[in-house]
Amino acid sequence: MGFLEQIEKDYLRAYKAKETVTVSVLRHVKTSIKNRQVELLRPLEDEEVLAIFLKEAKQRKESIVQYVAAARADLQKIEEDELIVLSSYLPKVLSEEEFEKVVVDTITKLGAKTAADMGAVMKELTTAYKGQFDGKVASDLVRKKLS
Repeated sequence: MGFLEQIEKDYLRAYKAKETVTVSVLRHVKTSIKNRQVELLRPLEDEEVLAIFLKEAKQRKESIVQYVAAARADLQKIEEDELIVLSSYLPKVLSEEEFEKVVVDTITKLGAKTAADMGAVMKELTTAYKGQFDGKVASDLVRKKLS
């Protein structure tokens, strides 16, 4: 079953079960998917749908930080609940140890030696492990390993 079919199936299940948060999040994601399809004039691939989920999750994380700073626990809770729903569709995030091993393996595979090779390493990591790590943490770790 493809990503789009899974979303539709989950949406219908949540709608029938009156899970308002899930219905709201999936409705929003479905709208984003439809808008992107209209923009591209073609159906989306699973990787493109995943990118939409990643973007939505990132927006929720940023909103949570802002609501915490503004002491708006009510809005923070809503964003956290939505992030939980979105996270169920995202790939498993690599642990620190797993990610460090992946970085070392990628550097070795590419034969990267200096900071000038950082772009190639980051590109390879992003392609192979999309959504499984934080970009800032990755760039810091790659920079450290290459220096």
